[in-house]
Amino acid sequence: MADKKVKVTLVKSLIGTKESHRATVRGLGLRRLNSSSELQDTPAVRGMINKVSYLLKCEG
Repeated sequence: MADKKVKVTLVKSLIGTKESHRATVRGLGLRRLNSSSELQDTPAVRGMINKVSYLLKCEG
């Protein structure tokens, strides 16, 4: 189970979002619009994705 991955893509701009949400997106390894990151599927990562789900597209 440790090798499960989830791919997240930033599909909405960070302009006008809360500072904590911007920090969360950076923590997920996303920089600019349409950038993608492949992450371990852990509860911590799931929580981060959940917090900024309105900005992201998730796969896997």
